[in-house]
Amino acid sequence: MAFSLQSNWQLQSELTAPLDLSTPTSLLKLARQLNFAEGAGAGQANMIWHDKVTINASSTQTVDLAGTLTGPFGTTLTFARVKMLLVLASPGNTNNVNVVRDSTNGVPLFLAAGDGVPVKPGGMLWWYDPTAAGVSVTAGSGDLLNLVNSGAGTSVSADVVVVGASS
Repeated sequence: MAFSLQSNWQLQSELTAPLDLSTPTSLLKLARQLNFAEGAGAGQANMIWHDKVTINASSTQTVDLAGTLTGPFGTTLTFARVKMLLVLASPGNTNNVNVVRDSTNGVPLFLAAGDGVPVKPGGMLWWYDPTAAGVSVTAGSGDLLNLVNSGAGTSVSADVVVVGASS
């Protein structure tokens, strides 16, 4: 089975300041194209998992990256390294989708156990590591990523994509 992935990111801004005789302009253009080739080295990956998750009010959905996820062809996925994470919170959410490192068996994506990032309604978390090392996944002690509904009353949903390598 062959693997390839291309992802594009672009930011463009124009700031003007009208004066009496001129209008100075500041243009900012940043773009990055991320490509993954087949493999486990730098700039490479060979696994992808994606899903639209719905998290009940005041609840947590745990994503176990070592042996419980099902791939697009029905096979069980066991990540050894994570190279990219994308979380797109639905604009209709009332609460945040908090992306959190599990406090006991968390994938060390964040610096400390229990650390995380809130993804507000309509917001996005996009994390990318181009190195061969990526973030190591260790079954049973470093393989969990928690998606937490930040509040009560309503469920939240998000599109989640994890890209990585099996070795």
